[in-house]
Order: sequence, then structure tokens, then C-alpha cells
Amino acid sequence: MARLARPWAARRVLVTGATGMIGSWLVKELLSLGASVTALIRDADPRSELYRSKAIDQISVVNGVLEDYWTIERAISEYEVNAVFHLGAQTIVNVAHRTPLQTFESNIRGTYNLLEACRRHATEVKAVIVASSDKAYGEQEGLPYTEDMPLQGRHPYEVSKSCTDLLTQAYYHTYQLPMAIARCGNVYGGGDLNWSRIVPGTIRSFLIGEEPVIRSDGTYKRDYMYVRDVVLAYIQLAEAVLRELSVGDAFNFSPEGPLTVSQMVTAIQEVMGCSHIQPRILNRAIGEIRSQWLSAERARQILGWRPSYTLEAGLTETVDWYRKLIMEPT
Repeated sequence: MARLARPWAARRVLVTGATGMIGSWLVKELLSLGASVTALIRDADPRSELYRSKAIDQISVVNGVLEDYWTIERAISEYEVNAVFHLGAQTIVNVAHRTPLQTFESNIRGTYNLLEACRRHATEVKAVIVASSDKAYGEQEGLPYTEDMPLQGRHPYEVSKSCTDLLTQAYYHTYQLPMAIARCGNVYGGGDLNWSRIVPGTIRSFLIGEEPVIRSDGTYKRDYMYVRDVVLAYIQLAEAVLRELSVGDAFNFSPEGPLTVSQMVTAIQEVMGCSHIQPRILNRAIGEIRSQWLSAERARQILGWRPSYTLEAGLTETVDWYRKLIMEPT
């Protein structure tokens, strides 16, 4: 970590989506590197890792929503921000399917509001990292996804991510905004409180002795990347932008070992010793692409990035986090 510390000492950073799983771990990592962090927070959530770790006590907080341009403008201006990590978004596929307007407002309007505020403060803002997703690619004939593939989301969540990426690229090509896009697959780790997702939902079910539920038929295939690897990828990408080594690019980050949903549940069973509890398969997935995984070749070649955690190591830390959350006395 000594290599990372110098660019972040006393740097003023804005993180949107800071109470989310990735945002919480990112804030903690930035604080450990000496950054001065401001977070844009919509709703306080005491169960979030940001609060549980007490990192919230070490940062400045701006309360508001991405859909309100002037809230973002105030955060960047008043706190003299010079690096931005844009993680704030509506991230649940099923929610996007039920209420697309909410997702479009948050993910699309929220993104162009943030980019415009950064453009207006271009003399101060030297790096903007936009957290995207493999969903931005939509359904493609060939896998793995590579960064030169078209962005062609079809369903509401996918479309919101495709638009996020295209807006970010527009601000680079038109205004030379110093940015980069990070695309990851499914991210797991302590702090994900969306129980409909396969990793936290399965772990919680095993902890309380219930059978986990698989919404699909179990054969949908995905990347699964540990949250702390994602955080280090975002920081490494931001350093490349700050040093003007790679500006205006999109990068895939992936462990490059895709698993079916059933295989992921089995991996959790093995870590937790719960092979006696079998999942219930509903086969009711709606609006989800069957197979998605990413090539991280560009990140390896240009950034020298590789994941640090094996699946077993990442799941072991994740299970420990949820065990403390669920089993500790209130």
C-alpha cells in the first residue's frame, strides 16, 4: 500500500454512493491512504459498513440526491474536490424492471448532473472515475466482453448503464474531462444489504438454517469479484488518470473465472460447511441476461492490475462479516 499512499495524502475526494457496499469499502481505503473524503449520501443506513466501521465519523457528509444538480455542485465547490468516484446509482435489476423511471432518474440524470458539475470545476477536478457494469454491454453474441464491444443495453437497468458510459465518454471527447470508466461484473462482499442478491441472500439463509432461493434456473453465468479487489481497481485506475497515464478509457475488471449461480451457491456451502442445506430453484428470473463475463486483458496490460483475492478467501471474509451482522446480539 505504500505505493498508493503518495497520490492520496491530503487529496480531496468526493464519493457518491458511499453507503453502498463498494462505496463503504472505498471510503475506508481512501481514509487509510490519507485522503480527505466527502460523501454524498441520500439516506443514512446504520447497517451500512460506512457506519458500522465508524468511517462516517472521519468524513464530511453532504446530504442529498444525484438528481439535484445543485447539491452536487455545492459538494464539489464547497469542499474543493479534486478527485471524484461516482458510485451512486440504483443498482438492483428487479427494481429497475418494476420502476424504470426511478432508475433512469438516478443513473442517467444523476450521472450527467455529476459530469456537468465536474466540467464546471475542471480547474480543480483532476480525475473522475465512473463505476459502471458489465450490464452496459447488453447481450452480445461473443463472450467475454471486451472494451471495444458496442454498448447495447435493452432492459431498463442495462440501458441506464449504457447511457452512463456514453454520457461519460461524451464529456471526455467534447470537454476533455479527465475520466475513466470501470466495468465490473457481480460484486460480493460484506456490506451488501440487498438480500435478493445471490451472495448475501444465500449466506443469510445458511446462517439462519433456511434453504437459499435461486430466482433463475441456476445456470446463469456471471463474474463474481470480491469488493476489496474492486476498490483497489478503482483506486489504481484513478491514479492512472491523475498521472495522465490513461485518460478517457474504459476498463473491465474481472477475476476471469465465471461461475453459474448454482456453482456460486456451492462455493458458499463449502466455505460455510452447509452442504446439508440445498437451495430452492424458482426459475423465475425476469429481464436478466443469461451469461455475462468480462475480459480484463486491457487492465492487465495497461494498468498492471490483477485481483488479489481467491474466491475462497473473498467468501471467507464475506461470511465472517455477515455472521457478525446477523448473529451478534443487538
